[in-house]
Amino acid sequence: MVLASQLIFFTCIWITLISNAFAASHTKKTSHRCSTSGKHTCKQEARMRKDDSTKVRPLIYKQLLHIEDHDFAIRPGFGGSPVPVGIDVQVESIDSISEVNMDFTMTFYLRHYWKDERLSFPSKTNKSMTFDHRLIKKIWVPDIFFVHSKRSFIHDTTVENFMLRVDPDGNVLFSVRITVSAMCLMDFSRFPLDTQNCSLELESYAYSEEDLMLYWRYGNKSLNTEGHISLSQFFIEEFSASSGLAFYSSTGWYYRLFINFVLRRHIFFFVLKTYFPAMLMVMLSWVSFWIDRRAVPARVSLGITTVLTMSTIITGVSASMPQVSYIKAVDVYLWVSSLFVFLSVIEYAAVNYLTTLEEQKQFKNRRKISGIYNIDAVEAMAFDGCYHDSETDMDQTSFSLHSEEGSLRGQSTGSPSTDSSRRKRRKSLGGNIGRIILDNNHAIDTYSRILFPIVYIIFNLIYWGIYV
Repeated sequence: MVLASQLIFFTCIWITLISNAFAASHTKKTSHRCSTSGKHTCKQEARMRKDDSTKVRPLIYKQLLHIEDHDFAIRPGFGGSPVPVGIDVQVESIDSISEVNMDFTMTFYLRHYWKDERLSFPSKTNKSMTFDHRLIKKIWVPDIFFVHSKRSFIHDTTVENFMLRVDPDGNVLFSVRITVSAMCLMDFSRFPLDTQNCSLELESYAYSEEDLMLYWRYGNKSLNTEGHISLSQFFIEEFSASSGLAFYSSTGWYYRLFINFVLRRHIFFFVLKTYFPAMLMVMLSWVSFWIDRRAVPARVSLGITTVLTMSTIITGVSASMPQVSYIKAVDVYLWVSSLFVFLSVIEYAAVNYLTTLEEQKQFKNRRKISGIYNIDAVEAMAFDGCYHDSETDMDQTSFSLHSEEGSLRGQSTGSPSTDSSRRKRRKSLGGNIGRIILDNNHAIDTYSRILFPIVYIIFNLIYWGIYV
């Protein structure tokens, strides 16, 4: 029995020695191969393994920030007082403002400040650690969203525009670059002499006032702009920051921050595009008051042209505006101007009608006196649509005959009284032309030449005094 146990013991020792000898021989072969065929390659691989520590770095920041030791799905200080989150905004640009959609588009840097003691780490130099977007999903960050926003996105060129900075004491700075299109309730009752107040509202989506407290980190100075922001149609009068509380019946009260800005519209563009053409059309319609009342085609075509032009201006302005149910300031001006143009057309219709009645009375009186129907008076309506008064034609004919006789007499006698006869002809010519113009001018045209401009000037004074 003792002999058998000794035999088993020596057998085990022999197997162990054989295996060790085989491992030693394999090591020698490997080292020999490395030394003979690829000594330079082995040294390079050893150096690369020594220099490459990328697989160790995540372990370093995870160990420093204690990411694996805490549950970052819950907020800092859960169960205690609400975590204060400071906000400051740097506005980069206001890209567009749409009156039709009643919205605006803004690009800005949104920065969050809070303290999370779970992220504190020891540091001899008291330097903060900065990270990019790859660490954002592993820790807790505030869930800020934009109230009344239509579209928004985070810039991702060339990488996602995130920045995370952690101080040794656990203070965190989280910055992100965002473009937001949000609704702005505009009042166009004074358009285009209006001033619009727009605001962008920030709020926590999940955490009520019991869990998260939003505030402006530097008060009103928390809102900064990059230099001078200029817009094509607006002038930015004011940027301001404010805060408040919002109540939801199902979830409670939430802290809300406001980015307020006041926009004043530039009027010069609309003066050139709308107001000045409307003024020109109204003044052009007054030209018809100075045209002979018998020139029917001239006055009618002028009136129709001005009416159609005013309709085109009104249509162009309405196409670029939202369909609101109240009257705008530009509507008041354009429709009153259209009324002046329309009244100028109605004025000539009244003049033409009263002229026709007056001529009919004259024909009746002549018929009673002479007893003969003057067919020439009926034929006096020329093909051009102008009615020729018989008395005026007779005056012009007699004046031309007298002037011809005077000229013939002057040529036959050759007396020195030629200059005096010419002066007499000029005086008689001027007197006859003035009398013809006054005879052909209707009383309505005379009053319209004065009344229309005065009333339109008074309207402009009242309009610009109210809206400006």
